[in-house]
Order: sequence, then C-alpha cells, then structure tokens
Amino acid sequence: MPPLPARRNSLCLFCAFAATSRAQPQRLLPRTQVAYRTATARNSQSARNSGQFNPLQSHNPFRSYGPKQTSGPFDTVRNRLARLRDEFVKPEFLESLQLSQEDFDKEWLTFERSINLWIKQAAPELVTLANEDRRGKSTLETRLRYLFYAQTCGGRFTTAELENQKEVADLRYPAEWYPATREIPRTIHMHVGPTNSGKTYHALKRLEEVESGIYLGPLRLLAHEVYTRLNANGKPCALVTGEEQRMPEGDRAKMFSCTVEMAPLNTRFEVAVIDEIQMINHRERGWAWTQAFLGLQANEIHLCGEARTVPLMRELCALVGDKVHVHKYERLTPLQVQPRSLKGKLSLLEKGDCIVAFTVLGIHALRREVEKKTGKKCAIVYGSLPPETRAQQARLFNDPDNDYDFLVASDAIGMGLNLAIKRVIFESTIKSNGVNYVPLQISEVKQIAGRAGRYKTAHQAVATASAQTSLADTAVDPAIGLDTEVKDPEAQTVGWVTTLDHVDHEYLKMGMTREPEEIKSAGLFPPSLIVERFANYFPPGTPFSYIMLRLHEISEIHPRFHLCALKDQLAIADCIHTVKNLSVQDRIMICAAPINMRDKGEKAFLRSMAESIADNKSGNLLHLESLPLAIMDKDPSGDRSYLYALEQLHKMLVCYLWLSYRFPNVFTTRTLANYTKKLVEDQIEKTLTDFSFIEQARARLQKGREYARKRMGAEGEEAIIEHMEGRMIPAPPGMPAEARDIVNDPQLGAERMPAVDDVEEYPEDLPAGETDSLEAEHEKRTLKLSG
Repeated sequence: MPPLPARRNSLCLFCAFAATSRAQPQRLLPRTQVAYRTATARNSQSARNSGQFNPLQSHNPFRSYGPKQTSGPFDTVRNRLARLRDEFVKPEFLESLQLSQEDFDKEWLTFERSINLWIKQAAPELVTLANEDRRGKSTLETRLRYLFYAQTCGGRFTTAELENQKEVADLRYPAEWYPATREIPRTIHMHVGPTNSGKTYHALKRLEEVESGIYLGPLRLLAHEVYTRLNANGKPCALVTGEEQRMPEGDRAKMFSCTVEMAPLNTRFEVAVIDEIQMINHRERGWAWTQAFLGLQANEIHLCGEARTVPLMRELCALVGDKVHVHKYERLTPLQVQPRSLKGKLSLLEKGDCIVAFTVLGIHALRREVEKKTGKKCAIVYGSLPPETRAQQARLFNDPDNDYDFLVASDAIGMGLNLAIKRVIFESTIKSNGVNYVPLQISEVKQIAGRAGRYKTAHQAVATASAQTSLADTAVDPAIGLDTEVKDPEAQTVGWVTTLDHVDHEYLKMGMTREPEEIKSAGLFPPSLIVERFANYFPPGTPFSYIMLRLHEISEIHPRFHLCALKDQLAIADCIHTVKNLSVQDRIMICAAPINMRDKGEKAFLRSMAESIADNKSGNLLHLESLPLAIMDKDPSGDRSYLYALEQLHKMLVCYLWLSYRFPNVFTTRTLANYTKKLVEDQIEKTLTDFSFIEQARARLQKGREYARKRMGAEGEEAIIEHMEGRMIPAPPGMPAEARDIVNDPQLGAERMPAVDDVEEYPEDLPAGETDSLEAEHEKRTLKLSG
C-alpha cells in the first residue's frame, strides 16, 4: 500500500491545510503582515475562482459553523463510518475476512485516516454522496464499504496475479462461450415492425409447423400464453419460468415456453422464437437475450421486435457466422394521439378503453373509481394474477355483449398482449422503479400506446374463429393473441391514445412523434464458470461482492457489448458473506435470487435460506422461522401495513420457489409453497377489493408526482454530477489504486431501470425527498424531445 501522508504539524487540521493552500507571500514582507491583511472583495472573488481549496472559507461544506449547525456532510460521513465499523468489528465478520482484532484495528486506522483526508479536500463527489445519504440512499455506505474492501483485499497482488485476473476478465469474445452452438449452421429470421403489425404471428406460425421448438419471452404472462396455446393445439409443451415449471405427462417435452432467462442452452431445437429482441440493450436484463441468441442450439431462430435492433443484430450475426433475413412489417391499423386528455374525468371513458397504470394499488384503485363513476364493470390484467384469473378477465373485457366495458391493465400489455382495446389511456407518464420515480422511455410509450386499435377485429376474431385457423390465431382465447395477424384491414377503426391527466399529455404527444434511442450494444454478464475462475485468484476470506465488483471493473468488452448492472447481486453477496460452507457456485446462484434487499424481512429470509444450503439442513417451508406466515391468521384490515405484510410474504414465497428449482434437495416443500402462494394471492386480491385505503394510496402517489413536477431546479448536485462526467475522480489519499475504480464505478450509485410489471408489482411508498430526481429527469427528457 502506498505510504501515508507525512505527520501533521502542531497547527489544527484546518489551519494547517489552509496555510499550505494559501498563496505564498513575497519574500521581503513580514509573515504576520500578510497573515492579518484584510482582502478586498475583488481579491476574495479571485481567490474563490482560483480553484484552490481553503477550509476556512464560508462555502466549505465540511466546515462547522458553531452549535447552531445540526448535521453537515462531515457529520454524515463520520456517522456512516461509525456504523460500518460496528458491523465490521463483529467476530463473525472478522473471521470471514480472516483478520485478527489487531490487524483489523490497523487496517481501520489507515482507512479512517484516508477518509479524513478525503473529507478535508471537500471533494464534490463526497459532498454528493453525503447529501444522498441524508435523503435515505445507500450510495455513501456502499462506496465506503468497497473502499475498505479495496484497502484490505486490494493492493496486495503481484504483477503476475494481476495479469492473470485481467486474462480471465477478457470478455471480448462471448460467442466462444458456446462452442457446441458454433458448430451448428443457423439461420436468423428477424421479424421487425411496430406493434399490431403481425410480426409475432408469423414467428409463432412457423413454430407450430415443427416437432421441436421453443418460445422465449420477457414476462411470465407471455410464457403462460404461448404454453396454453401450444397445448390447446395438440402440441405438448413445457412451461419453464423462474418460479414455476410444468412438464407434460408422458414423453419428454419437445416444445418449451420460457422466460428468456430460463433458456435451455444444451437442448437441440428446430425452431426458436425470441420475443422483444430490443430488450437485448436493457441495462440489467439484456444479458439474457444475448445469452439466448448466442447460445441457443436451433437451426432457425426467429427474432421479433423493433426495427431499431436490425443494425446491431446484423453485426452480431456476422460475428458468429449466421445467415440473416430481415422481414419488415407495417402497422395494420392507424394510430393517433387525441388532441386532449380526459382532464382526470373518468366519466369521459368510452367502451373499449384501457387505462394503463404501473402499480397493483393503482390498478385496483382505478377499477373501483371507474365502476363507481360509470356504473359499468371494469376488468383488470397484470402480471402477478393467476393465469386462469387473467384469462377470465380478458374474456370478460373482449365480450361486447356484457357490462365489462373498460380495462385497467399494467404495462405488461405493451409486450405482446393484444386485447380488444379501442383507446389506450396513460394514468401517468412516469413510473416507479422500486427506488424512485422515472419517466417512461420513448420506446415504452410507443409500445404501450401501440396496443390501441384492435377494438373491432378482436371481438370479430372471437365470433368468427373456426377450426381452420392456425395456432397463432386461435387457442383458448383468440382475442388475446400475441401480435396476431388482422384478418379484415378494411373494417379497422383508428387506434387512439391519450392521458388521464392534462399534465402528462404534452410528454405523450412529443414521445409519439420521436424515434426511440438507437440500440448500439447488447447486454453481457460473465457466466458462472468465468466468475468462479476469477474468484480463485483472490485469497480466502475476500468478500464475494468485492470479487464481482472487481471483475466488472477490470473486464475488457467488445464495443458491441456492455456489461449489465449488478443490480441486487452485491447487496445479496454482502448479506450472505459471513455464512460458512458456501461454495463460489452456491454464492453465484443465490446472488441471482429474486429478492428485495431494501426490505429487512426479505433480507433475513434470504440469509436463513442460504444457511440451509450451507449446512445442508432441512429447507421445509414450515421450518423457516423468518417466513411471516402468521399474517395469514390475522383478520383482513384496511391498514397499509397489513397489505404490505402480505406483499412481503408473497415475494418470499416466490424466492423460495425460485431457489427450490436450484437446490431441490434442500427446499423440498415446493408443492406446499405453491399452495401457500395461491392463498396469499387470493388474500391480496380480497384485501384490495374490500378496503378503500387503496384510493388513498393512489391519491398519495398522485400527490408525489405533482410535487416532483412542480419543483423544477435544484441545480446544485446536478451541476456537480455534470461537471464530474467525463473525468476520472481520484481515489481518497493514501489508498491503493483499486480504490479509484470503486470511486468511479457508476454501478455503485446507479438507480435501477424502470421495473417491468412482473418484476415489481408492489413498489414501496416513497418519501417526498425521493421524488427530487424525477423533476430534473422529466424536464431533461422533455427538453430533449422538444429539441
């Protein structure tokens, strides 16, 4: 480790630093004369503009101004350091790091000195981190944690060891990860076009013609649809999602319908269909589409999605030597934005309208308000509804001869689900990503809006479906086709799109006239074998989170790829760090589990399951004490905490089912978990239906969005961030070179991408301060569109 700075003199820290920063006096002038000279306003201004730091100046954010000051950035950093020390000093943590108490004290003293020097420099990035911490974000704690890891674990490698690490972290040629696939001559068919253009129809029609094939989609909801349709057409099909697997009886399945992350890469197929291929560019999930494209062993691969993916996919096809054919489709029905919003008046709804909301609370609250103000029934569709319930709701809405005139749905309808929708109405143009409010992207706006315009043809399809129609046209419910072909273009009505509130209408209009951002790279995530090899170059006791972070920091990537964000993997790795007897492969698997690490209950539940895996002890659902099953025995109530407890239990059960397919010998009560999950879903539905607090919750969400839109400005931190873009931030003084990578790592401070319907059904209520970033982002996006 580089030597620490020299010992300071007898002056206090601030005065000593100020003396070295101050311009030196002329040689012939007395020292005291210069020290007590009063500066003019002009000289004071020039000193501030010189870029030199003086801790005695009034604008120093780390200076204490007497007893009236409550808590500045200095106190925030010091408090966070104290909390981290309390966590690190625990015996089990020291044992996991293989540090004695004496060694830890030495390491911590060195680390604390470095952070104190960083504080004295009043670095802009540290000011930003401290302010984020005061707003409840964990970015400061995360940076400090990994800076300490960098000091204790980094800086101790020989040159040969560093070269070996870089060699393993060379990810420039991901096509070579699938040698068996490279031996197969493949033909790629790209079906590209806007929504309601028939592109998925043609791909599914080809899928039904072969004996063995697979469909890969982004949502459980879509995988269920194709699974149901294939079986209804006499094609025995297996369903494989992260939390559910259904295998056909009798012979081994030759047809599969899966979520894209669950693609079986070692199975040979005749035809594969990969839906929503534009998500290959997704910051967090894009790796799954890249893995499926590069690794699927299929003679034909049909890619369905937006036309903006064609240039990138042509390059990737050339990279692996696949033939490519592009099939372009045009929208079969016109789509227009209405000149005005509904101005919040649900009484203006018309038969065939669909309101799109982004939380389950919002969906149920809207359904109740619509039925109250219109006197008509309203159907609902969202990802976590049981498949049978979802199909029933869709049939009710598609039938023109009943009272179900309206539909309230999640953004899942934007990904391939066609319903009998005449007009799409956005409840809002912003959504929660589980951490913050973020504006909808242009591609999301267009994809959701494009579902309008199927009003006539949908229930015509129901009335005229016959035995001669193909799989893509018919199955259990022909009105819920996946981008199915339209039979009678002349009879179409115009698809309309608008917003519920006036404040969102301008953003919708501009979004519909603009093209989505160009897709320039495909997501990538190192496979488990590479992560395991990389971990072998670190000494025992090195935190697995630091190993993964280091792999991401030093990896070398081809320009046509980007590394996907680690999301919750780092937090999960830290949570299970002190659990003994877990192999690297076990930790890799557990880190991918679907769990919300911001919730203490879910965090404790995941740790208890990790301990079951490590000790190879019973993972019986009833033996997991951290699973709050007692909430099911309580009487239903309209208290928000009751619904939150049900939602939390539901997420834990989903996580249990997910792990039960990875560790089947440990978690053996999968049937019981499925049954319990169904009971919890029914209880959530009943609670949302019976109690009116959901209307209050929607009112709180609306108030938060209004508050975020009205507060425009706050250039302080934004200006700092913009100023820091494009330059490397130096590491804290006295720390190893690895610390610079951690300070500059964008993943440690990045927000999550907007959650898809199935990913975050019940986002937590956000405090008012968390909406601050929305205003700047919404304004920036609107200005970009208008420009």
